[in-house]
Amino acid sequence: MKELILLIKDIYVFPAIFDYAEDGISIEFPDLPGCLPCAKTTEEAIKNAKEAMALHLWGMEKDGDPIPEPTPVDKIQVRENQAVMLIEVYMPLYREAIENQSVKKTLTIPQWLNKLAEEKNVNFSQLLQSALKEHLGIHDRP
Repeated sequence: MKELILLIKDIYVFPAIFDYAEDGISIEFPDLPGCLPCAKTTEEAIKNAKEAMALHLWGMEKDGDPIPEPTPVDKIQVRENQAVMLIEVYMPLYREAIENQSVKKTLTIPQWLNKLAEEKNVNFSQLLQSALKEHLGIHDRP
């Protein structure tokens, strides 16, 4: 049985199996079930593998799931059309990007207020963010 890491790290490196087929490249992480990106080229596959792995690990961190110890590359067996690649992600960059991703919110205001605000070229998103920060007593993201 593999040892589990409960510590959240800044850098993770996991092996990925790139499976080359005529219609593209499918990617599998033996230690991260369900993390299955794909691509058309090797360059795109590396990029997609990094993004998928970072998002998968971020989800595991947020859920409090233990992060498994990566399987050593020499323990992974591949077929003729496959290659093992080590994928490395620097999580602070991905965590920051994910946490700052915009979220669409639907809200309701009276029509007269909407009309006046539009006439004054009010940026609704910016105003709502400012109002929420003021209401919560914060200046920057905690």
